[in-house]
Parts: sequence; structure tokens; C-alpha cells
Amino acid sequence: MEGFSWGNYINSNSFIAAPVTCFKHAPMGTCWGDISENVRVEVPNTDCSLPTKVFWIAGIVKLAGYNALLRYEGFENDSGLDFWCNICGSDIHPVGWCAASGKPLVPPRTIQHKYTNWKAFLVKRLTGAKTLPPDFSQKVSESMQYPFKPCMRVEVVDKRHLCRTRVAVVESVIGGRLRLVYEDSEDRTDDFWCHMHSPLIHHIGWSRSIGHRFKRSDITKKQDGHFDTPPHLFAKVKEVDQSGEWFKEGMKLEAIDPLNLSTICVATIRKVLADGFLMIGIDGSEAADGSDWFCYHATSPSIFPVGFCEINMIELTPPRGYTKLPFKWFDYLRETGSIAAPVKLFNKDVPNHGFRVGMKLEAVDLMEPRLICVATVTRIIHRLLRIHFDGWEEEYDQWVDCESPDLYPVGWCQLTGYQLQPPASQSSRESQSGSSKQKKKAKSQQYKGHKKMTTLQLKEELIDGEDYNFLQGASDQESNGSANFYIKQEP
Repeated sequence: MEGFSWGNYINSNSFIAAPVTCFKHAPMGTCWGDISENVRVEVPNTDCSLPTKVFWIAGIVKLAGYNALLRYEGFENDSGLDFWCNICGSDIHPVGWCAASGKPLVPPRTIQHKYTNWKAFLVKRLTGAKTLPPDFSQKVSESMQYPFKPCMRVEVVDKRHLCRTRVAVVESVIGGRLRLVYEDSEDRTDDFWCHMHSPLIHHIGWSRSIGHRFKRSDITKKQDGHFDTPPHLFAKVKEVDQSGEWFKEGMKLEAIDPLNLSTICVATIRKVLADGFLMIGIDGSEAADGSDWFCYHATSPSIFPVGFCEINMIELTPPRGYTKLPFKWFDYLRETGSIAAPVKLFNKDVPNHGFRVGMKLEAVDLMEPRLICVATVTRIIHRLLRIHFDGWEEEYDQWVDCESPDLYPVGWCQLTGYQLQPPASQSSRESQSGSSKQKKKAKSQQYKGHKKMTTLQLKEELIDGEDYNFLQGASDQESNGSANFYIKQEP
């Protein structure tokens, strides 16, 4: 981590970061307002020889997630003293804060000679300018309060057997991310990281209520101080109507492989659970006992109708060992005596998410979920994002939903105190033989089918003649306007 600076990385490569408003689960994600270039703030003046801490006004030159490139007022086009800082940091204040707090505004030493009447200069420059809302720091603080607490018990996917859940206990909470320790882990090292809004965690009793497999713990009674997490704290799934046409066992579909998130695979519904949950297996690589089936909700953005990859020119991973290539769904359905899950049952909602190809962000390496890495959006298919980890080969890319709680704005790690993994250099990639990425490669090789490029040739029989357009959402994102602020001359 030493030596990596988002500011230098963005500046030297002219990168663009995904705006904070793309991340509704992140601090300030829903109340960022219209913070943008030219917004003015009061910040410590580091170009000063006074022994006490003094402040000056600066304007946002460039925004990258939570991070802003600031230029002190009075420097005009001179970028010599520009500096990056986290807008949510404790030293950033709206214009007027110094006057209200009795703190001195002192112009930087480099430009002190430029004006004799700095008060008149500021009044002229700042009249009509925008600044942060007066309650900005309070909102930041409130948005970083998390309802999950250490010692809470949850049900979470068993990372060694995806088909079942286990009881785990919240060990720590950082920025809404939970370090969970499986309750029957004797040395407390068997852990699992996820966000509190992850679809992988549930309230105690969830597995029994929907008919999901569950690993009984040897622990007969709760340990002192441990308590069940209130059910209302968990992410809600959409209610579905299972009374009409619905998913059935044996139906085929396409699914992101949870053990190799760079691939979308040919898959089968193996079991229909209650409340809209489905157990799914990857064709050609399933264990005989179903221990590698995994649970997705019917509205999950990680499952797709037959033909989704072909229509969107995504490489579909065929069943392991399947020799009739290139893979054709029509032939495969006939050979296996299967039917495709009806298109109309899949989630077609596409939020107006705001992501664009090339945007930078901080993303969880879901194969090693304690790691958060410097990453880039490289493809967008409706609501599906292809996330590339900077410095790593494309085989480590991951398909992730636009609303995934495992994506964060640039500056999130700094804001929350989480460690950010910098881009891998060529030398570190070659030398880290024991790194998470290397382990991931070994772990996931068995799930990779034959690679092929797809072409746009879809047989009508596969899509039931239904209109198969996933339309891009067009509603404008609302932004909370911050009012104009005027600096007042002190009498």
C-alpha cells in the first residue's frame, strides 16, 4: 500500500472516477448533492509560517469519488500548490465555518503579495459561489453509523460448501463491511468478509424457513454476549408471485459462476425453495451430492435467460467436457431434453446507475473478499458491470451488478480506514506465487469450460417469441441542490 496515491494515479493517467452517487450503499451515496467542480470549501492553509493552524478557501478543480483536487483561492491558473484531499475528511468545511468558529482565514504565503485587500477579493470571488451544505459533516457522520454490531449472530454461506449456510458471529464492522467468524471456529480464524447488505447473509432461522441446507453447529448454546441479529437489518429481497408460471427444477439458464466470477456459465435449476430462492448448479462441474449448488434469488441480477450472453456478445462458458463446439443452446436443450426458464421470470430492471466504461473505483476481490482493490469498469451490459483489477490479467475480472455492495467510490478505503490494495506491478504479479490471485487461479481452473467468441445468431425457439429487450433506464438521477452561499464581510 505504501506509495500508492489515488490523486497521482488519477492525475498522471487522466482517469475518471465513478461519482459517489453511483454507490447508494456507501457513505453519502444518497445525499451527495451537487458537489462538483468549482464548489468552494475552507481548508487548512499549509503554505504558511504561522505556528497555529490557519485556514484558507479553496475550490474543487477535479473530483474523483470522495477525493477532490483543490486549488487555493487566488492562484487562478497556477496549479503549483494544488492538492488532493478527501471531501468527507474532518478538516474540510463549508465557506463561513471559520467566521462562525472564530478561526482565522490567512492567504497562502506564495500569493500574499498579490492583493492588499483580501476581504474585498474574497467577496468578489465568492459571491454566488457554491459551497458544502452547512450540515455536511453531520451527514457524513450519520451515514457512517452502521446497525450491525460485534457479537451479533447471522446465517451466512459456508465458503467451503456453497450449498449450505452456517452460523457466524460479527467480529468487526468497517464501513458497513462485516468480518464474520464462523461460530464453530475454535481458533476464531475461520472467517468470511461481506457487506451488511450482501445477499449472502441472513437472519438466524432463515435457512429452515425457506428449505435451504444448513450446517448444524456443535455449539449447543449461544456464547456469552452473542445475540441474534434483528431480522429487519438484512437487505430485503423483492416479493415474487410463485402462483403462476414459475421456475421449475431442471430448467436451464445462464448464471455467473460464484466460484469463478469472470465467467457466465450454462446452468440448471436444481431445487426451488420458498420465498423465490433457487438452488442452481453449473452444468458439467457439479458434485454428485449437490454440495456445490448455490443459492440465488429469482430476482438476482446474477442469473439470465438462455441466450443472454449471445445477444449481448458475452462469452458463454459451456458445460465442462461438452465437445460439440461452438456451443448452441438449441442443440443442447434438445440433447438434454430440457427447457429454458421463461424469459419473463427474470429481473429486467435497469437502474440509471451512472457508471461509464473506463471509470475507476474500489472493488472487493470476491474470490478473496477481505481484499479491496484499485479497479476499472471495462464493460457495461444493462445493469451488469465487468470489473477489472488494475495490474492483473483479464482472467481475474469479475462480473458484478451495478448495485453490488462490494463496489465503492475512490477514497472509500481512506475514509473508513480499510486497507486498499494498489494496482499489481508486473514484478509483484510474478513474485506473489502465494498471493490470493494465484490461489484463485488454481481454485477456479476446474470450473472453466472451453472459450469461444459468440456471434449474434439467436434462434426464435429459445426466447419464446417474447420481446427480449432490456431497456436502459432513463430516469434522471435526482440530486440534492445545495443553496448558494455568500461570504459576509466582518464588520
